[in-house]
Amino acid sequence: MKITSKASLRFSSIPHRKMRIVADLVKGMPVEKALDTLNFTRRTAAYHIAKVIKSAAANALSREGTERLHPEDLKIKTISVDQAPSMKRIRFQSMGRVFRYRKRHSHLTVVVEGTMTALKKAGTKAVKGDATEATTAKKAAVKETKTPKTAKPAAKAPAKKSAKK
Repeated sequence: MKITSKASLRFSSIPHRKMRIVADLVKGMPVEKALDTLNFTRRTAAYHIAKVIKSAAANALSREGTERLHPEDLKIKTISVDQAPSMKRIRFQSMGRVFRYRKRHSHLTVVVEGTMTALKKAGTKAVKGDATEATTAKKAAVKETKTPKTAKPAAKAPAKKSAKK
């Protein structure tokens, strides 16, 4: 059974064109390999993408549990980088002129997919049976090794006080 989980980062201060370069680098990779790749990528966007991938993987694991879904089974299904609203700013120039420039932002969405493994019911019953047999054997061994209680030794008689001369 396939499990998908997603995480997103909105209004990131990195332009969408720069973030897409790094996102295309890890698209379709297993999560662990993608994080290793991003760790050695010398781009600012790599840090933000790695953070969102970790979050998506944690969302999947917390929803399904580590018994049914293993971290090494997770794979990046899609990474989408969209353009966010730009902040308009002005820079004053000589002779009373003003130049306008835009600070571009982006939205990042990561979808992680993993296959869920079935729980082995027969294996859990065998473990419980072994545990009960072991505890009964341990109790029997403890009963055999117990020694009977013995009487306490007699208390010493109080010492006589010597009289001073």
